[in-house]
Amino acid sequence: MPFSTYMQQSLGRAEISPEGPLEAGSHVPLTITYTAGPFGIDDTGGLKFSWRTASDSGRPQMSDPKAPNYVTAVASNGARLDIEYNRNNIRPWVNTIFIRVMSGFLREGDRIIVRIGDPEHGSPGYRLQTCCDDDFQFKAFVDAFATYDFVPLPDSPVLKLVPGAPVRWKAHLPTLRRLDEPFRLAIVPEDRWGNPSDLADQDVFISPDRPVLGLPERVTFSRGDAPHVIDGLRLEHPGDLRIELRDAGGSLLGRSNPLRVVEETDVRHFWGDLHGQSNETVGTNTVQQYFAFARDRAFVDIVAHQGNDFQIDTALWAEINRLSAAYDEPGAFVALPAYEWSGNTGMGGDHNVYYATEGRPIHRSSRVLLDGEDEDGKVCPTVNDLFEALQGEDAVVLAHVGGRYADISVGHDGRIERSVEVHSCWGTFEWILHDAFDLGYRVGVVCHSDDHKGRPGAAYPGAATFGAIGGLTCYRMEALDRKHLFKALRGRNHYGTTGTRLYLDVEARLDTGAQRFDEDPAFGPTGSQPVKSVQMGDIATTTDGQATLACEVLGSAPVERVTVFKGNRPVAIMRGYGESDLGRRIRVVWEGAEYRGRSREVYWRGKCSILGNRIERIRSFNFFNVDKPLWLRDDGREVAFDSVTTGNFAGFDAWISESDGGDLTFDSSEGRFSVPISRIGLDDHVFDAGGLGKKVRIFRLPDEIESWQLAFETRVELDPGVDNPLYVRVTQEDGHQAWSSPIYFVP
Repeated sequence: MPFSTYMQQSLGRAEISPEGPLEAGSHVPLTITYTAGPFGIDDTGGLKFSWRTASDSGRPQMSDPKAPNYVTAVASNGARLDIEYNRNNIRPWVNTIFIRVMSGFLREGDRIIVRIGDPEHGSPGYRLQTCCDDDFQFKAFVDAFATYDFVPLPDSPVLKLVPGAPVRWKAHLPTLRRLDEPFRLAIVPEDRWGNPSDLADQDVFISPDRPVLGLPERVTFSRGDAPHVIDGLRLEHPGDLRIELRDAGGSLLGRSNPLRVVEETDVRHFWGDLHGQSNETVGTNTVQQYFAFARDRAFVDIVAHQGNDFQIDTALWAEINRLSAAYDEPGAFVALPAYEWSGNTGMGGDHNVYYATEGRPIHRSSRVLLDGEDEDGKVCPTVNDLFEALQGEDAVVLAHVGGRYADISVGHDGRIERSVEVHSCWGTFEWILHDAFDLGYRVGVVCHSDDHKGRPGAAYPGAATFGAIGGLTCYRMEALDRKHLFKALRGRNHYGTTGTRLYLDVEARLDTGAQRFDEDPAFGPTGSQPVKSVQMGDIATTTDGQATLACEVLGSAPVERVTVFKGNRPVAIMRGYGESDLGRRIRVVWEGAEYRGRSREVYWRGKCSILGNRIERIRSFNFFNVDKPLWLRDDGREVAFDSVTTGNFAGFDAWISESDGGDLTFDSSEGRFSVPISRIGLDDHVFDAGGLGKKVRIFRLPDEIESWQLAFETRVELDPGVDNPLYVRVTQEDGHQAWSSPIYFVP
């Protein structure tokens, strides 16, 4: 603990009302009462009430008594108090209400009453954190001596935050299994903020699109129930399966992801989220709850914990190792011992370290928030120091973009660092993959969450500046265990998504064949085999001047497009519809980031107007903050929006009354332009807004997209003498995306 502990027991106490349970994300007036200890608080001394960096609780304000999060404070003895909100405390207790005692002082027994969301003048209360938490603390600090030495109280006010009523239903299936293998269906009700809800009280009717052996027609949820799991399911014949969930009146509650069942396959699909934190570092809830949520609430197959190294002491590293061993169950669930090397950006930035076995050292970037000397590893200030320390270890490293981003130009070792993280709760970062191409690296694509809210595998951004749903990676493995996971990681045999579980298969076929390498030949001699086709992640060489790229997608929603890339350049866009299928639906998309590091968020606030036409209805995508919905106004002539992007995209569809009439004007904080509706067709109209991929795209869609499945082949020219990385990016109608790990044709 990097705070002073001087005379902790003599500095008073703080109590909160109500303590809960309270519904996560709701508005509630809170009262914290501080009672001074024997020292009181001297003139210009003060209090801090702080909560965790990652929390998306409402931002306290002292200017509008009728608005949410209005804060007041009074002293029982009449001393004048100054109040401010800042983020100037030591990590992880960054969000802070700071109260300074002015024109007076406190004696023992005097009180300060702090009302957060004070309802006296009309405030609806304080907007609570949107994720559940058994131990949400307002960490209390006291500067009794007016020295600005804030000492934490031994006990701080604590809230218990619980889920609300369910508003959506998830149905999780695997995505690829053999016919002789049983599979499970997991049904999860979620509240409006993405928390699994135990408040469902209804029958749920299950409608598969083909017969499923062992599947009941309905399941009954009662208040207090956990998610419902149905094991031992089978198909009689190979095929693709989707399942719908409906209520007693027949209304659709939710749809499953697609499952493909085949007679034979060398690999199966296993889904993982290998990146997130708990409250022992900067996140929410405990390490044990973290592992349990991934397995029992998110229903992923693979998980790893990724605390910042400079906050992991020896005891916590031992606990992470103990829990990864306890939760790891070959054939059922894989848990890895792991940590995040969190070096400064200029020294390499964030990188994720994964071990295949417990008991290995933690080589930290620094010990800035830790006391004592190294007992369990050594300090590696630069990423190249880290790579050197990991030589000979059964370990894999992934490059990550978080608050800090991995600057892979500073250091990269392809023998250890096999992939880059293209998407997480921080946003979408396809640029790091393109950086790798430019630098001549041969890396795969992963997507994980970097979840800070205690929900690995099902991480929602809530109301904070985390601008995206957490990602998932589909690992193509022969069996579910650590050995085969590390084989898939080292072979880049995986694809990543923005949190959905679609099915994706990509291969490249050669007319005369190729030599597929066992390892990247950039690092020395390696074996190879002659092949006629290669899969995502493979590295091969060929004398053919072209390759046929074959792709099949089974979407979890209708497929809007699949973009084929050769390196950084798109070479084909494939859709399940053409010009003749377009209707009266216009799609408006805004996307991008300000730059690569912190404060990358772009706040898109404005309106989209129609002149000489009318909007009949709208539907948004990637609007994650339910406090800020899209809305239609001015009798269907204007759409108002307030959203954030962090490298990802958001927007809306508008169904207009006349197919070709009038003009569309986009007017936002990031720019203004107009386009005649008659000119909006299949291809994107692109309006650049600067920054890092910051732009607006407008195009037309069919009134309804019917293509949930898309399969195609396309010929791609291979440039001689250079690497040719081939990959696809899938974009669904609902705003989700996926990326295949590249296939590398190398000289």
